[in-house]
Amino acid sequence: MLIRSRLPSVGLAFAVSLSCVAASAQDEYRTPSQAAVDILDIAPQPAASVSPDGQWMVITPLVAMPSIEDRAAPMLRLGGVRINIATNGPYNTPRYDLHSSYTGVGTGYQLVDLSGGEKKALTVPSERLGPPIWSPDSSKFAFLHTVENGIELWVTDVATGNATKLSGPVINAARSISREADAPCSWVDENAHLLCHFVMPNRGEAPNLGVPKSSVVQESDGEKAPVWTFTDLLTNKHDEALFDYYMTSQPMIVDAKTGDAKAFGDAGVYETLTKSDDGKYFLSVRMAQPYSYLVPASRFPKEVDILNNKGKSVKHVASLPMNSAGPESMGWAPEGARGFAWAPGTPASLLYVEPLDGGNPKNEAVYRDTVNVLTAPFKGKARELMRTNNRVVSESYYDPSLFKFTADGSAALLKEFTWATRGTKVWITKFEKGTEASVLWEHNGDDWYGDPGAPVMKSGDVLRQDGDWIYLSGEGGSPDGDHPFLDRFNLSTGQTERLLATSGESYEHVVAVLDDSAGRVITSYETSIDYPNYYLRDLEAGTKMALTDITQEPSALTQANKQQINYVRDDGVPLSGTLYLPPSYKKGQRLPTVVWAYPREFASTQGAGQVRGSSYKYSGMSQRTSTDYMLFLTQGYAVLADAAMPIVGGLEANDTYVPQLVANAEAAVDKLVEMGVSDPDRMGVAGLSYGAFMTMNLLTHSDIFASGIAMNGAYNRTLTPFGFQRERRTFWEATDVYMQMSPFMHAPEINEPVLMFHGEIDSNTGTYPIQSQRMYHALKGLGATVRLVMYPFEDHIYAARESRLDVLAEEFDWFDKYVKNAKK
Repeated sequence: MLIRSRLPSVGLAFAVSLSCVAASAQDEYRTPSQAAVDILDIAPQPAASVSPDGQWMVITPLVAMPSIEDRAAPMLRLGGVRINIATNGPYNTPRYDLHSSYTGVGTGYQLVDLSGGEKKALTVPSERLGPPIWSPDSSKFAFLHTVENGIELWVTDVATGNATKLSGPVINAARSISREADAPCSWVDENAHLLCHFVMPNRGEAPNLGVPKSSVVQESDGEKAPVWTFTDLLTNKHDEALFDYYMTSQPMIVDAKTGDAKAFGDAGVYETLTKSDDGKYFLSVRMAQPYSYLVPASRFPKEVDILNNKGKSVKHVASLPMNSAGPESMGWAPEGARGFAWAPGTPASLLYVEPLDGGNPKNEAVYRDTVNVLTAPFKGKARELMRTNNRVVSESYYDPSLFKFTADGSAALLKEFTWATRGTKVWITKFEKGTEASVLWEHNGDDWYGDPGAPVMKSGDVLRQDGDWIYLSGEGGSPDGDHPFLDRFNLSTGQTERLLATSGESYEHVVAVLDDSAGRVITSYETSIDYPNYYLRDLEAGTKMALTDITQEPSALTQANKQQINYVRDDGVPLSGTLYLPPSYKKGQRLPTVVWAYPREFASTQGAGQVRGSSYKYSGMSQRTSTDYMLFLTQGYAVLADAAMPIVGGLEANDTYVPQLVANAEAAVDKLVEMGVSDPDRMGVAGLSYGAFMTMNLLTHSDIFASGIAMNGAYNRTLTPFGFQRERRTFWEATDVYMQMSPFMHAPEINEPVLMFHGEIDSNTGTYPIQSQRMYHALKGLGATVRLVMYPFEDHIYAARESRLDVLAEEFDWFDKYVKNAKK
C-alpha cells in the first residue's frame, strides 16, 4: 500500500469548545473564476411532457437557479412542510413533475406535433409555469402559474394554442404534503372539468401568536415509537392553528371553458382526493386530529372515505392512527392500510396493503403484508387477494405507487422486497376470485447489471400494454457503464425481447413510449460533449428525428480527458470511478486531485463491485450542488467522480464501516498514483450528506488525504438514535457501532484541515445544522484547522445562485491552500 491508514483507537475522546469564534467576516457573497460561473449558469435540459395519445409533446425551458431573493420569500415550517405564505404554495422546489406542478420553474411552452415534428410557441406567461396537466383526450392541458400573491389555474387548447386563465391566485398547493399526495389539480372527465383544491374563501388573517396561555406538553403512554429525527415539526397550539389555516382546502369542480367553480365535498386537509376510472367515486384521504409534535404531517392520523360523484361519503374505509413506525426505507410500515389506488375498469375497485407484522420488520412473521381489494358498491368487507412474505414496496422513491395495473383493470403488478438480502419479487395478482398470484420475475436489488428495468406506464398507474406484452425500461448497467434499454415482456410466457439497446460512447434513455405497440418512442440522447436533446425514434422503420437542437459552447468540463477506471480493494472487492483530467493535462504530470464519493451499503460483494453510472453523459453542466465539484477541473485539478465506496454486509454492514471505508479510499488513491496522474501528497476528499459523513470519517481514521470538504453532514450518531441511512438498529442495540462511526467522538484524531458547509434550514432527516455547528465547536476547541460556512435560506441541497457560487469560491481557495499547495 502506498498509503497507511490509522485504525480507530479504542478509547473515546470528548471535547467541546465553550466559545464559538465566528469565521472571518465578509461583506457579500463571493464568486469564483468566470469559467466556473459560465458553466454553473447553463440551464438544465428542458422538461418534456407527452400527451396521453402520443400525438403531442410540450417542451418547457427551466430556470437554472433561483436567486437568494427568491429563497428569502416569507416561509413557515409546519408539520414537516415548508409553506411560502405569500403564495400558499410550497417553499422548496422539488423535482419537476406533477407533484411539483405548483413550483413555477418553467419559462414558456413549445408545442411539438409528433406526427411531423412541427413546433409552435404558445401564448402563455413567460415565467413561473408548472408542467402540463393533460386532459385524458389530449385536446387540452391545464397548468399552474405562480404569481406574487398566489397560484393561478390556466388551460391551453392544443388545436388553437390559446391559453385561458380559469382562476385567480386561489389554488392551494401547500397541501400536497407528501410524495403520496396528489397534485393540486386533476381532470375528472375527458376535457371539460378539473378538480382543484382552493384556498378557503374568506379565511381572514393568519392566526396571531398572542400571549401563550399554557405550557407545551408531550407525553408517552409506554408504546414504542422509534421514529427518525424529523425536522420542521409542529411545536405548539399556535403552529397547529397555522397548519390548519394554510393546509385546509375546499375541493372545487372547475369548468375548463368558463372557469366557473362549484364546491365538491367538505373542506379539509387533504392528502389525496382521486376519482375512480368510471368517474362514479372518489377516494378521500384527510388528515385528522390529534396532530403530532413527533412526526411530520404525512404521518398524522388520517380518515379514509369513498365519496360518490356528488361529494358525499358512501363508505368509511379506515381511521388510520399516527404513524410512529421507523423509516419505510428500512422495512417499517404504518400499522394501518397504505398505498390506496383505484384499478381501471368497471366496477370501481380500490386496492390497498396492510401489514401483518404490526409494521415492525423486527417481528417474526411468516407473512408481512396482505393485499386487499374493495369493490363497488362497497357494501361488504374487503377481499384478500394475496399475502407476501416480505414488505410490498414502490418501484422507487420518485414513484410512490404500490400498484401497476393492466390496461383492462383485471390484474395488478406489485413488488416485494427483502431488506436483509435485497431480494426482489415482482408479482401479478388477478382480481378474479379463485385465481392465485404468480411471480413474474425475481431480482437482487444489488445486481445492477441484471436489473430487468421498470414497467412503462401509459397514464398514471396503468401499464402501456399490447395484448400480453408490457414494456420495461432500465439503465442497462454493464462493466463499461450504463447503456439504457427498452424491452417488452410477456405476462403469460415470461418471454423478454429487446426493442432498443444503446451502446458506444453515448447515453440515450427512453422518455416516453407513444403507442401500445412501442413502434415510436421519445428518447433523450447525449454524449460527454453533446448537450442532451430529444429525439423521435421510429423503431419499426429504424429512423430518428431530432425534436430539439440545443448546443453549448465547449468548456473545461466537456474538453476534459475522461475515462472509467477499475481497481480492486485489498479484500478483493472490485471498485470503479470516473477519472476526469483537465484539457491541458500532459501525460506523466501529477495533479492535485479531488475524490468525490458517497458510501452505499450492499448485502454481498457481487453488487458492491458493479459499475454504476456512465462517463458518456453530458459533462458540461452542473445542475445541483452535489455535482458542482466537477468545476474543480477549471482550476487544474484531476477529479475522481463517484468513487465506489461500498460497505458490504447486509443489515450488519456498519459493524465494519470504518475499515471498509478506509480500504475503499486507499484503493482509489493507490490506483491514481499508480497511473501517474495524482500526487499522493496532494489528495483532497469531498462529499455531501452521507458523503460528508464519509469525508470526516476518512480524515478521522486515516492519513490518506491532505484536506477534506464536508457539506451538510451528520457527525454525531447519538443524535440519530433510532437509525440512519440503512442502519436499522437503535443506538442502544448497537452502541459501539454508533460511537465508532461518529467522527465527533474521535475529533482529536483529525489532523487535516477541513472545510465544512451547512444550510441554515437543512430539512434532511438526521442532518440538522447543529451537527456541523457542534463538530466545528469540537474541532475549534481542540485546535484543529477548520472553517464552517453556513448559508441562509438553504436546505440540504443548495439552490440560490449566490450560495452555489460562494461555495465554489470557498472550495477553490481552501483546496488551493491545503491540497494544491500542500507541503509534502
